[in-house]
Amino acid sequence: MARSPSGESVLTRVDRVLSCFDADNTTRTVSEIARHAGLPIATAHRLVNELVSLGYLERTPGRRIRLGVRLWELASRGSRALGLREAARPVMEDLHAVVGHHTQLAVRDGLEALFLERLSTRGGSRNIIRVAGRLPAHACSSGIVLLAHAPVDVQEQLLASTHPRFTDRTPTDPTTLRRLLADTRRRGVVVADGYITVGATGVAVPIWGPRDDVVAALNVVVPSDEGNAPAQISALLAASRSISRALGANPRLDADLTSMPT
Repeated sequence: MARSPSGESVLTRVDRVLSCFDADNTTRTVSEIARHAGLPIATAHRLVNELVSLGYLERTPGRRIRLGVRLWELASRGSRALGLREAARPVMEDLHAVVGHHTQLAVRDGLEALFLERLSTRGGSRNIIRVAGRLPAHACSSGIVLLAHAPVDVQEQLLASTHPRFTDRTPTDPTTLRRLLADTRRRGVVVADGYITVGATGVAVPIWGPRDDVVAALNVVVPSDEGNAPAQISALLAASRSISRALGANPRLDADLTSMPT
């Protein structure tokens, strides 16, 4: 694979180009792409033109650049996210109707939680996440569940890293995080009050796959003063059982509510 004078591969540069786009920046000029990807303008022009010809990018009528449908097509063919979303969506709709708050599905990608699905609630608690959005796993309920069931080397990487603090409740200390992960594994649920947004509480449970491993996390985001955690946990556990069984698992999901917020 051809490399730049810096030793960087074409694929790495293409990844930086594609990563320039997000929910807040769905279109960009080639100059903006060059600046955000850290590429010379001539290199950005060449890569963008080739990606447009292949369908990975496309030009708008205003000659700006956006992601092309080819990416969606490939991702929809065999991604593990597709099967998870298909299994989870009907159950999430029922859960959303019962709980009446934001309902989300996430998987772990490194030390981040990647959100595959989100059902919103008008007028609900503040929630910064979007579909295909990411959050640092240590700071959100879904991420904590996923880290609690991650391989030991991933957990040790987490404990050895420096983490951003979003509120004064965000767990960042290694000792606190180690205890939180252990408690989450034991209890089968985590209640994260104000970890990433003041006034919002995330409640999350694991979703199990056919090999007796945690493949995703299901969570709701509720106002911190609602005080109905046991009912939310029961609804989450029932939904998680349904999704896990749809994925071929035979989960025995329960939660230890001892010392849980009420």
